[in-house]
Amino acid sequence: MESVDIAEQNLKKIAEIFPNCITEKFDAGGVMRKVVNVKLLEQMLSDEVIDGDEAYEFTWVGKKASIVEANKPIRKTLRPCPEESVNWDTTENLYIEGDNLEVLKLLQESYLGKVKMIYIDIKTPKIIQLQVSSDRLPLAG
Repeated sequence: MESVDIAEQNLKKIAEIFPNCITEKFDAGGVMRKVVNVKLLEQMLSDEVIDGDEAYEFTWVGKKASIVEANKPIRKTLRPCPEESVNWDTTENLYIEGDNLEVLKLLQESYLGKVKMIYIDIKTPKIIQLQVSSDRLPLAG
């Protein structure tokens, strides 16, 4: 089982709305790939002429690499441990140990709209706690 390729999904969504912003480019391996012309997309989303690179943004060294990593699909699965759990059949809480990014990727589809809270312990970046609702929650917006 492989998680969703978020970058590919995003590209398809952009192509549906802004087909003129999709172009082709050779990747590092010499394979032709569809890519977004970001400058054109930025202009399409603006009601004014866009020029220059000035903008306010939250950034850090390695931000682009982290976006690429976050969008990569993974081949992993979550395995429950009922024997280590308390009230396995009735609890609305999950305690998950694993790489936080990988766990969140695995949860994004199966728990979409069902999670009340996610707690990530920053001191122990391998632990995530969820409070799950049996009812579908409205999406925040």
